[in-house]
Amino acid sequence: MDDEKKALLGFLAAQRAVVLAILDGLDGAALTSEAGSLGWTPLGMVEHLGYAERHWFQTVLTGSADPLEWPDDDHTPLNTPRPPSTVFAFYAAQCERSDEILAATPLSAHSLGHHPGPNADEFSDARRIVLHMIEETARHAGHLDIARQMIDGTTGRGFR
Repeated sequence: MDDEKKALLGFLAAQRAVVLAILDGLDGAALTSEAGSLGWTPLGMVEHLGYAERHWFQTVLTGSADPLEWPDDDHTPLNTPRPPSTVFAFYAAQCERSDEILAATPLSAHSLGHHPGPNADEFSDARRIVLHMIEETARHAGHLDIARQMIDGTTGRGFR
């Protein structure tokens, strides 16, 4: 693995770890309750990140996503009907699948799928998708850090 790919995947792994560290120690009630009036739950955010991993690395990069255990539309953005164990397992499985894809894919590989919406052309290769997922995961880690502070006053968990 070249230095650039190693660095990018290291940053992605670090941001994923931050997400989990921020939520570590929260019980089911805290994970499934809205923090303040944000309109989303911490557990819903984790499921969203799992869907993001699946979308960007499977649907967009490889052109095909693995089947889900539940209907693809069985979620409300940033909320989930599933229990914490299911959601954390889903997130871990999606990250693992993303890592498998990235291990076998050069950063210069062109996307075989397509992201709908504005700026879709910006996601034309694996490098840009990895950079986007670093940004996406870090941004949502920041959201989770705020939610954690609203839940129990804890801040900065997992940040270096």
